[in-house]
Amino acid sequence: METPTFFNGTYDETMALLIEARNYIAYHDAASHRALPPHVRLQISYESMRVTSRLTQVMAWLLAQRAVHAGEMTREQAASDDFALSGGDICTDPSGPDNEQLPEGLRSLLERSHRLYMRVARLDERARDAVALAG
Repeated sequence: METPTFFNGTYDETMALLIEARNYIAYHDAASHRALPPHVRLQISYESMRVTSRLTQVMAWLLAQRAVHAGEMTREQAASDDFALSGGDICTDPSGPDNEQLPEGLRSLLERSHRLYMRVARLDERARDAVALAG
């Protein structure tokens, strides 16, 4: 079964952001953060986890959709709560990119991961609605 074009682009975008986030978190200049106030360092940690949560939720959802297109899972299974996009208020909260106390690289990751998450949330909703209408 052919994978839809939107899927390949979204998958590639998610993988690129995951790699960028991993590299940012692993290799950013921690020494420059030592001079920051403790509440800012805590916010950096919190927002880094938000980026990670968004991207892992999106990737898990995309892998379930890939399984559907490969015939390894039904649309009904993929639309179940077990494979639904989750993350709730943490992942849908758009705050962070406007916080000028955060490093620019992290603010960029926050903005792009939020846009991606919200786009995939709409796809998840459409997929669930299609299954509900068919059922």
